Amino acid sequence: MSLAHPQRYTITAALPYANGPVHIGHLAGVYIPADIYVRYLRLRNRDVIFVCGSDEHGVPVTIRAKKEGITTQQAVDKYHQIIGDSFKDFGISFDIYSRTSNATHHETSSAFFKKLYEEGKFVEQTSEQYYDEKSAQFLADRYIQGTCPKCGHENAYGDQCESCGSTLSPTELVNPRSMLSGEPPVLRPTKHWFLPLDQYEGWLREWILEGHKDWKTNVYGQCKSWIEQGLQPRAVTRDLEWGVPVPVAGAEGKVLYVWFDAPIGYISATKDYFKQNPEHAAHKNVKSADWEKYWQSPDTKLLHFIGKDNIVFHCIIFPAMLKAHGDYILPDNVPANEFLNLEGNKISTSRNWAVWLHEYLQDFPQKQDVLRYVLCANAPETKDNDFTWKDFQARNNNELVATFGNFVNRAVVLTHKFFGGKVPRRGQLYDIDNELLEKLKITPERIATSIEAYRFREAQNEFMELARMGNKYLADTEPWKLIKTDIERTATILHISLQVVASLAVLCEPFMPFTSKKLYGILGINNPLYFPSGEYPEIREREGDKWVAAGATWFLSEGHEIAQAELLFDKIEDDVVAAQVQKLLDTKKANELAAKPLPPAKEPVTFEDFGAMDIRVATILEAEAVPKTKKLLKLTLDTGLDKRTVVSGIAEHYNPADIIGQQVCLLANLAPREIKGITSQGMILMAENKDGSLAFVVPSKEIINGGTIS
Repeated sequence: MSLAHPQRYTITAALPYANGPVHIGHLAGVYIPADIYVRYLRLRNRDVIFVCGSDEHGVPVTIRAKKEGITTQQAVDKYHQIIGDSFKDFGISFDIYSRTSNATHHETSSAFFKKLYEEGKFVEQTSEQYYDEKSAQFLADRYIQGTCPKCGHENAYGDQCESCGSTLSPTELVNPRSMLSGEPPVLRPTKHWFLPLDQYEGWLREWILEGHKDWKTNVYGQCKSWIEQGLQPRAVTRDLEWGVPVPVAGAEGKVLYVWFDAPIGYISATKDYFKQNPEHAAHKNVKSADWEKYWQSPDTKLLHFIGKDNIVFHCIIFPAMLKAHGDYILPDNVPANEFLNLEGNKISTSRNWAVWLHEYLQDFPQKQDVLRYVLCANAPETKDNDFTWKDFQARNNNELVATFGNFVNRAVVLTHKFFGGKVPRRGQLYDIDNELLEKLKITPERIATSIEAYRFREAQNEFMELARMGNKYLADTEPWKLIKTDIERTATILHISLQVVASLAVLCEPFMPFTSKKLYGILGINNPLYFPSGEYPEIREREGDKWVAAGATWFLSEGHEIAQAELLFDKIEDDVVAAQVQKLLDTKKANELAAKPLPPAKEPVTFEDFGAMDIRVATILEAEAVPKTKKLLKLTLDTGLDKRTVVSGIAEHYNPADIIGQQVCLLANLAPREIKGITSQGMILMAENKDGSLAFVVPSKEIINGGTIS
C-alpha cells in the first residue's frame, strides 16, 4: 500500500548510461515526469530530495570507448559532462547529479555486497558462459549479439532485444557472435555469485501483487508476468575489468554486475549530496542533515521514475536486494512510462535515429519549455507514443503562442495602455467573471490530483485549459472596445485577467519553469509566491490538505505595478522544422546505405591475368567538361612515358579546376576507345561508396609519374 502521509520524499530518476547523450525518449519517459513531480512537491513545501547520476559501468560504456578509440574513463568523463550539462540547461532540477565511478559509490556498493555476502544471502554457482577465444575473455551479455528467438531481429543483445523489448539470456540467441572479434563464442565454466530471487518469490508476490495493485497497469502487469513465470537466481557479478571490484577473496578479475551496482547509485548519490551540502538549513526542501532518513526511515516515500525496459530491475531485483539487506525502505511506487517513437520509428541510439537534447538546445536556444511542454503533452504514459516535428511546431504555434502567450500578452499590454501598468480596481462581478474565477479556484487542486496520480499529461492539460479559458474571456469581453464606454467594467476584466496570469505563473512552474520565471518578472514579483512557510501566505490557503485558490485573497493587489510585456513564446517557422526533418532524412539515408550489402566478390583471376595490367601513377595536367554531357570530363595526363587524353565519368564528383595537379592511378594499357568523338587512352582507377560517390585511388605519398603499381 502507498504511504498515505509521508514526512519526506526520495525521488530517483533512472541513471543514464554514460555512453552517449540524452535524447527525447529519455526525457519523455523519465526525466520530465520526475522533474514535474519534484517541482510540484517543492511548491507544496514538501521535504524532498531528487537524485540521479551517470551509470558509468557496464558493457555499453566500454563498447563506446572502443568505438571512439579512447579509454573507458575518458569516455565516461566525456558523456557525464555532456549529460549533466544538458540536464542543467534543460531545467531538470536534480538536487545532485552524481556518478557511479566515484569513490562514494564504490564504497557504498562494495559494502552493500559484502553485507549480503557475509550474511549468506548469495549462492555461489559455477555455470557455463560465453567466452571469446580470439579475444581471450569472457563475454558480458552486451558483448554478444545474435538473432532474437522471439522476433527474429538479427542484432539482439545477450540481455535484451531492442526491437521487441524482450529480456533475454545469451544462450537464447540464435547464431550468437562476439562483438569483440565477430567470432562465434564458446561456453566455458566460470564461478559467480547469484541473488536467489526464487527465495523471494513468495514475498514479492505478496508485496507487489497483493500490496501494490495501485501501480500503473504496465508496471503491475510486467511484474505479475515475471513472478508467475517463476523467478530464478540472478548473477550479481561479471568477468570484466571495468566496474566495482567484487570485494571478497578469490574474486580477482570480477566486478559487480552493473544492474547490481547501478541502483545502489541512488543511495551513493544521496550520500554525496549530504557530503557536498553540509549546511542543509539553507535548502528549503531538504530538512534533515542525515542521508539515512531518506533511505531508511519508514515515513519516507521512495519513488523511482524509469522507462518500461527497467521495470524488472526496479520492481523485482532492486527491492529483493533491499529486502535482503534489511536496512532500507522499499519503493512506494515505480511510475514507469512506455516508449516514445520518433516520426513513426523506434528511437535508436545505434542508428542515430533520435533528437539529442544537447543538439536541440543548440538549435533552439531559449526554447527549453517548448520541448518540455510538447514531450509532456505526448508523454507515453499508457502506451507508446510518437514525436513529430510537425506536431512540435503546431503545439508551439497553436497552443503556446496563440493561446497561453497571447492571453498573457494581451492582459499585460492592455493594462499598460489603459491603466498605466498598474493592477486596476475590481468592481462588480458578472456570470462570465464568476465562471472564470470558479475555474481559477478549482484548477490548482485538479492539477495536484493528476500529478499525485502520475497523470502528467492530464495535469498539464488542466493548466492549459485555464489559459484557454482566460484567452476566451478576453475575446468575449473585448476590453479594447469596452474602454470607450465603461472604464470600470474594463478595469474589472483586466484585474481578473491579471489574477489568472499570476495563477498561471505559479501553476506552470512544474511544467515550464523558464516561462514561470519570465512571468514573475513581467508581473513584478521578485520571489516565488509560496515560500518561506508552507501555507502560501497572502496567496493561497489550504482546506485540509487541498491546494485551492484563496477565494477573496488575490495574488496581485490593486495598484501593484507590473513590468512591460514581453513575448513568452514565438512562432516556429516552416523552414526551421524542415531543417530538422531533413536531418532525420539524411540519417535514414545513411542507415540504409550502411545496411546496403557490398557487391559480391568476383571470380578468381590468375596472377598472369593481373600481371597483364599496366597500372601507373599519372598527374592530371588539364581537365574540362565534355560538351553536352553531365558525367564526363576530358583529362590530359602526364604518365611519365607520354601525355595522353583520358575521358572519365567523374564530372558529378569533381570540379575540373580542383583536380589539376592531382595524382591518380591509371590503367595505362587499356585499349583506346572513342567516347563522344574523343579518343580515350586508359582508365583512371576509382573507389565507389555505397551511395555511388567516387573517390580517386591515390598513392599514400607522392610517386614519380610513370611509377608502376603491382
